[in-house]
Amino acid sequence: MRLIVGLGNPGKRYENTRHNIGFMLIDRIASAYGIKVETEGFESLWGVGKIGGVDVLLLKPQTFVNRSGGAVKEIIDYFKIPIGNLLVLYDDIDLPFGRISIRGSGGSGGHRGMESILMHVRTSLFPRVRLGIGRPEDSDVSGYVLSIFTEEEQVILDSILGRAKDAVELIQINGIKEAMNRFN
Repeated sequence: MRLIVGLGNPGKRYENTRHNIGFMLIDRIASAYGIKVETEGFESLWGVGKIGGVDVLLLKPQTFVNRSGGAVKEIIDYFKIPIGNLLVLYDDIDLPFGRISIRGSGGSGGHRGMESILMHVRTSLFPRVRLGIGRPEDSDVSGYVLSIFTEEEQVILDSILGRAKDAVELIQINGIKEAMNRFN
């Protein structure tokens, strides 16, 4: 089984914020493949289904982004998921808005949710899909990531999530290298 984790913050207040683009992508994937992400447990909402014949578990930790690692580790341990079968989807301020970057491993890049996951799983040897949200013009990063997308950004957000869903599907079916070649 493969574990696909989208990072975000729980609750209506954060629903459409930049920091929740990982949750938005999980919702897009769930809708496309008929997977209900509504089971509560492991400090998360989760659901099981298939993407192109591959068994997947979709996860939305409900611990807030910066504390996602504990929930991810719990579900990995419970379902005995190999670390290489983990895929994390998250926002990245260092990428221009709309850009997708797929990596097979690496550090956190300063993303606190990824720092939490790396600390709990004790390795960086798992793939991730970084979704560019752009960097704020001022220095208020925390205010920026918790803000909603502008009207102009919302117009193209749907196509960004569609491309990212396609990238996640390709990772599951044909592997990370092919997805990196096509989407990076």
